Amino acid sequence: MSVRTFWASVSTLAIGAAAVLGLAQPASAAGANYVALGDSYSSGVGAGSYTSESGDCKRSTKSYPYLWAAANAPYSFTSVACSGATTSSVASGQLGALSASTTLVSVTAGGNDVGFADVMQTCVLQSEATCVSRVNTAVSQAQNTLPGKLDSLYSGIHARAPQAHVVVLGYPRFYKL
Repeated sequence: MSVRTFWASVSTLAIGAAAVLGLAQPASAAGANYVALGDSYSSGVGAGSYTSESGDCKRSTKSYPYLWAAANAPYSFTSVACSGATTSSVASGQLGALSASTTLVSVTAGGNDVGFADVMQTCVLQSEATCVSRVNTAVSQAQNTLPGKLDSLYSGIHARAPQAHVVVLGYPRFYKL
C-alpha cells in the first residue's frame, strides 16, 4: 500500500465517521446517556480550554464530544478520553464509565497502537524514503494487528453498554501526496 493510499483510507474513515456522528443524534438526544472514549482526537488535544480534572489527558471543552453534548443536551455526558490512549488503555482504563444505561458512545482508538505520532514526526522531519518505510510499517500493523485489538475493544464496549449506539470515528488526512 502506498503512502497516498494509506492517507486516503484514513481520510475516508474520518469523513465517514464524522458524517455518522452528525447523524447519530437519537430522536431524543436530550434523553441520551453519552460517554466519550478514546485518544487525543476524542480528548481534544490542541484545542485548548482543558478541563481541570483531566490532567495529562487534556480533555478540552472544545473537543467534539463536549461540543456535541452542548448542542444536543443529553441527559448525561461523560468524557474519559485521554491523550496517548491505545486500544488496551481505553479497554483497561475507560470502559468503567460505561453502564447498561449508556445509550450513546463515541470512540477513537488505534492511532497510537500503530504509531501515528511517530509516523507524522518521521514524515515531517526525515527523508521521503524513511517516511514511506515508516508508513508501510504502520500500514502493516493496521492491517495485521489492529483489527484484533479493535474487535476486543468493541466487544468490551458492547459488554458494558449493550444498548448503546456506538459511533467509531477515524483520523483526518494531513497530507495529499
